[in-house]
Amino acid sequence: MKPRRCPARAQQAAVAAFSALALALLPCTASADAAMPFQFGVIGHSFKSSADEAPLRQAIASASQQAPAFIVATGIKSGSEPCSDRLYAQRRALFNDSSVPLVLSLAGSDWSACQNSAGRSAAIERLNRVRELFYGDAESLGMRHLTLTRQSGTAKFRSYAENAHWQVGKVLFATINLPANNNHYRAEAGRNSEYEDRLVANRAWLNRLFSLAQRQKLQGLVLFSDGAITMPEAGLLSLLPSFRNKQDGFAEPRRQIHALAEKFKGQVLLIDAQGSNGGETVISWRGNVGSLSLATAWTEIGVSGANATLFAIRANGAEVAP
Repeated sequence: MKPRRCPARAQQAAVAAFSALALALLPCTASADAAMPFQFGVIGHSFKSSADEAPLRQAIASASQQAPAFIVATGIKSGSEPCSDRLYAQRRALFNDSSVPLVLSLAGSDWSACQNSAGRSAAIERLNRVRELFYGDAESLGMRHLTLTRQSGTAKFRSYAENAHWQVGKVLFATINLPANNNHYRAEAGRNSEYEDRLVANRAWLNRLFSLAQRQKLQGLVLFSDGAITMPEAGLLSLLPSFRNKQDGFAEPRRQIHALAEKFKGQVLLIDAQGSNGGETVISWRGNVGSLSLATAWTEIGVSGANATLFAIRANGAEVAP
């Protein structure tokens, strides 16, 4: 019996299916020439008040269904959960289940309150361990990878792998380590070496980002952080009223962002993970600086090619807020 030959159309369909599968498995590289408009997903701190993984898992699945260019999620664990390698590995596996590239923005609860068996602070050791486990190479998490440029590529700041940037279209995206707990400023004398060293690194990082955006004449710059460094009611002021009579850990990065944004011709969008579930998800603008504070659920943000409405919150593909 002669072997059965597939019809030409069936052969073509099989080749097309194989090609599509091969393309889906390739790494995803953000391109400065990527078509606009596009959209990306952002997930707030899913573990801010609970250790339940279900909300994060659901948010990743829901955001992925909209086929965003990428997803940014904030936070690995809650402050009450153990700072163990086992938990970190468990959460890494969860992030890697994302079908689209996922960039992890570090939260203060991931490391700043960690203690050793003797009850002493293990924050720096755990921070370094998180860097090894989640930021060990120049790629995002997820089934498909987004190529990232990390600050750790610079010899002077080789420890700060959590600070990363990437570009899609005419917009530069970046993460920056600004913990929500007053930027991890410690009032105790002699306890602020981590804060002070990170302040220097973040200062250099912000200068680098704005310089890159200006040099390439980009339309926008989006900065993702754990802590909120702007407040609509008082311009570029802290969202931490309890620190009015104390040292404001966000004072320097806030002033720097404001000064750099004034010289930038595009729009600057600051996205933090300190929103409340009851608050309305809107972008608050002052000049060319917008601030967006997110709750645990995911938010889709559309990016258009028009400077006047470069960023807009979307729902089911339609614009719902500026």
